[in-house]
Amino acid sequence: MSELARVPEEQPEGRPQYVDWEFAKSTGRRLVSAGPRVTPSEAAAIVGELREAAAAAREPIASTSRLHSPADAPPVLVVDRPGWMDLNIESMASLVAPVIEKVTAGVSRTQPNAVTAIGGKVTGAETGAVMSFLASKVLGQYDLAPQGVPRLMLVAPNIVQTERELKVDTRDFRLWVAMHEETHRLQFTANPWLRDHLIARTRELTVDIAPTPTELAGRLQEIARRLPEAFQPGSQGLAEVLLTPEQRAKVEQITAVMSLLEGHADVMMDEVGPQVIPSVAQIRERFTQRRQGVSGVDLILRRVLGLEAKMRQYSDGAAFVRGVIEQTSLDDFNAVWSSPETLPTPAEIGDPHAWVRRVHGR
Repeated sequence: MSELARVPEEQPEGRPQYVDWEFAKSTGRRLVSAGPRVTPSEAAAIVGELREAAAAAREPIASTSRLHSPADAPPVLVVDRPGWMDLNIESMASLVAPVIEKVTAGVSRTQPNAVTAIGGKVTGAETGAVMSFLASKVLGQYDLAPQGVPRLMLVAPNIVQTERELKVDTRDFRLWVAMHEETHRLQFTANPWLRDHLIARTRELTVDIAPTPTELAGRLQEIARRLPEAFQPGSQGLAEVLLTPEQRAKVEQITAVMSLLEGHADVMMDEVGPQVIPSVAQIRERFTQRRQGVSGVDLILRRVLGLEAKMRQYSDGAAFVRGVIEQTSLDDFNAVWSSPETLPTPAEIGDPHAWVRRVHGR
């Protein structure tokens, strides 16, 4: 089911790799399970049906959201778990390149040694392990692709596994998932500045967080001392122990934007309604219960990686979107996409009227 969109950039000859990205991919492939068992003919049918769902989602979401994007957008990619990992590891490599530049400042680039090579394998293995966990959870994604062409992805085995677990109508569920991801595609393609803004803010933050070589030893000691805090309920995961108060404020600003994006997609996929997805109410109820039913090792990993905080983005963002629309209108809400200045602040995500007052003067 894998379709790959990009080829990773070659590493300049002689340059040491502090993260072996190809080893990250191979590690992730070894660790991740393939997903539900399907025959080749079933797999081909699933891929075709998911592509049809993505195409069918476009008009209802555009009409419901009143957002419109160019008609020449790349078609959906239907991928398997290794395919999702490959694409996201490539995006990660591009996104964190400035971080590696900062952390390794002053280190020789012309004479790679065994220590550097081993270190690259270790960090590559760690990255692959994390990505293998995430690859079994993600249903779909609009990949911003900092180094390439953004694409909408649907992860076929995860969608099939989830619809089986929830015991929902497969046609309705696949269209429902496609609606969410199509909303994300519209958010960025109808408002091209938004992709550049989010990538730039994320890169700035990651570079700011990364320690210089002289800071590294002290930072590692601080992380080791505070690591138990990352496991506490309600924490931001490892961010809880990595960030200064100033950096945490920047994270909250980015989180507010992500809450907007996720909440808006959740609201739009539900607003399309039963005339397009007859069992939408049942799907939403069962899917919400599934989000809340995580326990055991899975819960620990989600806390460390900050995924519990991501789950709150959906509910907080959806409440913001509904609150603004109820007070004003959908057209007034869509002013949120005008510029970076009209995006909600962290405080406004929890207080929609404050955003309305600031942006519309009411």
